[in-house]
Amino acid sequence: MKKEPSILVLCGAISPEREVSLRSGAACASALAESELDVELHELAANALPGYLDPAAHVIFPVIHGDYGEDGAIQAELELGGFSFAGCGAAASRLCIDKVRTKRALREAGLPVAAEVAFAAEGKPAARELLERLGAEEIVIKPADKGSSVGLHLVCGAEETAAALAQVDSGNWMAEPRLRGREMTIGILGGEPMGIVEIVPRTGVYDYQNKYTAGATEYLFPAEVAEPVAERVQEAARRAFAVCGCRDFSRLDFILQPDGQFHFLEINTMPGMTATSLFPKSASCRGLNFPTLVRLMISPALQRYHASHS
Repeated sequence: MKKEPSILVLCGAISPEREVSLRSGAACASALAESELDVELHELAANALPGYLDPAAHVIFPVIHGDYGEDGAIQAELELGGFSFAGCGAAASRLCIDKVRTKRALREAGLPVAAEVAFAAEGKPAARELLERLGAEEIVIKPADKGSSVGLHLVCGAEETAAALAQVDSGNWMAEPRLRGREMTIGILGGEPMGIVEIVPRTGVYDYQNKYTAGATEYLFPAEVAEPVAERVQEAARRAFAVCGCRDFSRLDFILQPDGQFHFLEINTMPGMTATSLFPKSASCRGLNFPTLVRLMISPALQRYHASHS
């Protein structure tokens, strides 16, 4: 009888989202431990794989948000090392961490996204020029390749825009018209859409603090959305997942406007898995509790392992 591989949950690493990753990793490891699987939790102290990993003995569940975990770096290392691992591969991860490239891929596929202006910090436009290019006075300015609403600015008019741009001193950025509507997200598991979750911050906007502070945001799941609209969102999300070459799981954020139209904002290939996270809430709309969800998230990686070691 062949020995089953150990599942190694990797979390931590070095990024602005390290603390969230540690919480996500601990939650996933605990959930997997409820099954009969052999599970080990490893907190990365650097952006590098542990030296003791063995592709013949380990299946990897990376639960690393932001840098290294979502930009395709760890996925490329795992692919090079011949490991079976959960989640999107390196190419899809590199694409989806870049909100501008993701939106362009979705736009080319005929999927709904808002207009954007992309710029590097060293070549940032003047405030009035940016507003004119977007054709809007209310805009959103955010990093083009970061997660968790880090560096998010919602501004109106040239004065506020100039103040936000003054804080842009490094990296790649993008600006979009601010779409007025309901903020939503939907999880994809195994290529199939799950439930729609509505995000309602109790104060302000859905920024990093409201995202990760328990009680700061109300979540409605399943969201109250007319069935025809929900079906269109789910089908578009399924297509977006495929267009971007995703596998196993991802989460798509979008704005639903009062007229029933919607626009995708981004695809998160390494969704948060903490007590306040959106992906488990989306899964619960399909009757999946947390341990069942985590087992389903790792299951394709186990299948790939057995296929390559048969």
